[in-house]
Amino acid sequence: MTVQPEGEDLRKATRWISDERLDNPGATLKDLIEKACIKFDLSPKDADFLIRFFAEKNNG
Repeated sequence: MTVQPEGEDLRKATRWISDERLDNPGATLKDLIEKACIKFDLSPKDADFLIRFFAEKNNG
């Protein structure tokens, strides 16, 4: 089962991080999540979601 992010800004951040990982494979996920939180004005709860989402994506 795939968890979908709630809220347009969180969906945009998820898409942006995915694109950035393809364009810049040397960037760390932590740095990309931090940048996404600033760029899309996300909350700490949203950051936690992104960490879990991408960890699950990498393991699945």
